[in-house]
Amino acid sequence: MIRFGIIGTNWITEAFIDAALEVEGFSLTAVYSRTKETANEFSAKHGIANIYTDVEEMAASGQIDAVYIASPNSFHAGHAITCMNKGIHVLCEKPIASNTNELRQMIAAAAENGVLLMEALKSTLLPNFKAMQENIHKLGTVRRYFASYCQYSSRYDAYKAGTVLNAFNPIFSNGALMDLGIYCIYPLVALFGKPDVIKATGVMLESGVDGEGSILLQYPHMDAVIMYSKITHSSLPSEIQGELGSIVIDRISDSSKVEIQYRNGSTEDISQPTGSKSMYYEAKEFVELVQAGRTESSVNSFEHSLMTMEIMDEARRQIGLVYPADSAIVN
Repeated sequence: MIRFGIIGTNWITEAFIDAALEVEGFSLTAVYSRTKETANEFSAKHGIANIYTDVEEMAASGQIDAVYIASPNSFHAGHAITCMNKGIHVLCEKPIASNTNELRQMIAAAAENGVLLMEALKSTLLPNFKAMQENIHKLGTVRRYFASYCQYSSRYDAYKAGTVLNAFNPIFSNGALMDLGIYCIYPLVALFGKPDVIKATGVMLESGVDGEGSILLQYPHMDAVIMYSKITHSSLPSEIQGELGSIVIDRISDSSKVEIQYRNGSTEDISQPTGSKSMYYEAKEFVELVQAGRTESSVNSFEHSLMTMEIMDEARRQIGLVYPADSAIVN
C-alpha cells in the first residue's frame, strides 16, 4: 500500500480522494491544513488518522510515502520540494508550478532524492487521449489543432461585486491561463511537441490576472489555436484537423466522446469508456509508478510539463501577466 498525505482540502481534493480510493494500493493516512479546525473536520469526514498543520512535520512523520498537493498554485513548488527532500513522492495538481524556474527546481529535487514527481493533469491519462494517439494517423497530415475551454467561473460574479477570491488573485498564481488554458496546451505538446512560434493575447482584469485569452502556436507543417476563458462560456468542441479528416473532441479537459469525421462524410467513433471518476486514471498511473520504482511518468513527463510551462511563461510575458511568485525564492 502507498500511504498518502493530502495537502489542500478543497473540492478538487474531494474529487481526487473519491477516485483514488478505487485504485488498488492507495491508502489515505494523513491530511495537512493551515488550521487545525479544517484539518479535524476533513479528517473526520474521510476517516484520516493523522492531521498536521505543518507540511514539513507531515513529510518527516513516517506516516506517508506520497503526497497529493492541491494547495494554491503559488504554494506548489515549496510544498513539493519540502516533501521530496524528506523522500516523499509527489503528485501535484496542475499547474504544477507558477513558472518554469520553480518547475526546474522541483525536478532537481526529485532527482536528488530519487522520488517520483508527476503533474496531476488528468486529461492526458484518460483512455480517450490514448485513443486519439492511436488513431491520429488516420487523419493523414495534421494541419491544425484547435482547443477551447471557456467556462464562466462561479467566482466571477463575486469578483464583479467587489470580492476578489483566490481564483482571480495573482498572489496565488491564478487566472484563466493557469486554471483552464493548461488543459488546451498540455495535450498539444504531448501530441506534437514544442512549437516554433507563440503569439498570445488576453484580457487582463483589474485584480492583475487574466480573465480570458487566445494563443496561436506555429509548427513546421501545422498550427494550433487555443482559446480559454473564465469570464465567458463556450460549448465548442475541440478538433485535430488533418488532410483526410478531423478528430472531434467533446471536452478537451475531460473527454467522453471522441469521433473521427472523415472528409468523405463517414464517421468513426473511437471513444473509450471512462466512467464518472476521471481522476482515477491519474491516481492509478501515479500509484503504479511508485510501486514500480519509477521516478517519472512517460505521459505526464518532465518534458511535457516543462514545455507546457514554457508556453505559459511566454504567453504571460506577451500579455503582461506577472505573479509575485515570479520573483520569489522557493524555500
